[in-house]
Amino acid sequence: MVKQIVRDIFFLGQPSEPATKADIQVGKDLQDTLQANREQCVGMAANMIGVKKNIIIVNMGFIDVVMFNPVIVSKRDMYETEEGCLSLDGVRKTTRYQEIEVEYYDFNWKKQRQKLSGWTAQICQHEIDHLSGKII
Repeated sequence: MVKQIVRDIFFLGQPSEPATKADIQVGKDLQDTLQANREQCVGMAANMIGVKKNIIIVNMGFIDVVMFNPVIVSKRDMYETEEGCLSLDGVRKTTRYQEIEVEYYDFNWKKQRQKLSGWTAQICQHEIDHLSGKII
């Protein structure tokens, strides 16, 4: 189901809780909501749709990947950039890593590990920051 985007900075600034198998529907809601906002958005965190759970979705070009309880396990090559966010107005400076490795659970609750680089890595880092209440 397409959900409304949360713009409340106080809510977005609060850390999220670990996701469980019972939160699978939240991942589906993220898929629907990202699809509805495709023209101005490439990723989302569950708190952006009002759910404080560690769930994100990242557009990886041809596919959107939902990650439950994602954790960055390695990162390399720090750089400065500017980012926008559907929950905020304008763009802000931030620091990201060119290459990351992330572990997460998929819809089947199977643990996955993926290496990401460039734009996809940047999106993933932005969304994982949301889970800890960090806003650009």
